[in-house]
Amino acid sequence: MKKLSMAVAAGLLLVAGAAQARDNISVVGSSTVYPFATTAAEYFTKKTGMPAPKIESTGSGGGMMLFCAGTGVDTPDMTNASRRIKASELEMCKENGVHPVEIKIGYDGIALANAKDAPKMDLSRREIFLALAKTIPVEKDGQTMLVTNPNQKWTDVNAELPDADIEVLGPPPTSGTRDAFVELVMEEGCKSFDMISKLEDSDEDKFKEVCHTMREDGAFIEAGENDNLIVQKLDANPAAMGIFGFSFLDQNADKVKGAAINGVDITFDNIAAGDYPVSRSLFTYVKKEHVGTVKGIEEFVGELTSDEAWGDMGYLAGKGMIPMPEAEREKFSDAAESMTSLESL
Repeated sequence: MKKLSMAVAAGLLLVAGAAQARDNISVVGSSTVYPFATTAAEYFTKKTGMPAPKIESTGSGGGMMLFCAGTGVDTPDMTNASRRIKASELEMCKENGVHPVEIKIGYDGIALANAKDAPKMDLSRREIFLALAKTIPVEKDGQTMLVTNPNQKWTDVNAELPDADIEVLGPPPTSGTRDAFVELVMEEGCKSFDMISKLEDSDEDKFKEVCHTMREDGAFIEAGENDNLIVQKLDANPAAMGIFGFSFLDQNADKVKGAAINGVDITFDNIAAGDYPVSRSLFTYVKKEHVGTVKGIEEFVGELTSDEAWGDMGYLAGKGMIPMPEAEREKFSDAAESMTSLESL
């Protein structure tokens, strides 16, 4: 018992050292949530006079790795994510003595966009899968088989689409946008084929391999976490398309436009109404062990979850984030105030 008490005390001293070693909050994670977090940070600093939080865009997966690494001074206090924490990540957190507080802050849509002057695209999730998957099903001699994706042009996918090479710039595997795109677009398009849909029950590993693996032949290009770079490339090449969040699309409406998915345009109202099929939740996670030790965490979270920020008419909605219904905001506001950690999924 004495040894255990000494270990606990040592752990508390280690965490306490974080407050002495730096005087600002450290936040990592999603490039999609980044502009919302930085805007809230500006309001927080103006209102409190505290040092501005240091916010880094590392991608959701990269942020979770840093966040869950431990509770020392060199680990972040918060991480943002454009998807929910995975079970494996939560387990890693716990193994390293980290107990995350989960706070959903709003919603966002994922855009498949092209240049403002390029042809307007209206795509089904099945067509997007046929354009971007590494392997696809084809009919041959009365049988369906999986082959390396042969489609080079959008007309190969559907003769009514533009006669242009398939070239789509998107986020890397560490990105929450990539995770959500694979789940909400690729997997749904994949399951539209009976042969593959049946694999979900009979061979889940094969199902994920087929549905989640993107092309590596140049038709899909990993463009990193820098959405600005994607917009620049779309502006320079009207035939190309790019994948990023609605908020970024909204901020660059003078340069790019979003494709309709299943006939539904990507708009603030369509996402809020649940009509746009490719939308996801946005989260921030707080390291409970640093609350009360690193100065300003509670105040910063309070700003992020204030009506002025995430409310229906809040400044984050002005940045393109889709507000949650009031009842949902109350639920996560309570979690933010109590700092109750997430123990299981």
